[in-house]
Amino acid sequence: MIEKHSINYYNRNLKEYARKLRNNSTLPEVIIWDKLIKRKQLRGYPFLRQRPIKNYIVDFFSKDLNLIIEIDGEIHKFQKRKDKKREEKLKKSGYSVIRFHNEEILNELFNVQRTLESFIDEFEKESGILRK
Repeated sequence: MIEKHSINYYNRNLKEYARKLRNNSTLPEVIIWDKLIKRKQLRGYPFLRQRPIKNYIVDFFSKDLNLIIEIDGEIHKFQKRKDKKREEKLKKSGYSVIRFHNEEILNELFNVQRTLESFIDEFEKESGILRK
């Protein structure tokens, strides 16, 4: 069952740590932010960086799309079980989660953009939103 939420609950103790993460972004995070989000390449939907949601800090979050974008670096190869549990909890709470590996951002940004645009197309279709 999906929980309804009008306010995105988060653990306030994570707020300062999220700020530190924003100020120390990885190269793939900077690329996504600069090339896709800041330049409004994702149909102008606003995103937040390093946003606390529940007891986690997600890489990017769009409240309008209810979408979390996660960028997986090398450490994620060793914590697959932890990542899966985290993703399941976020999905159960009604969020959509899309994950990319660092290499995808660095080497296949066009495909990353297409994946996100496909999600937006489906979201808008299901929501009855007409947006240019």
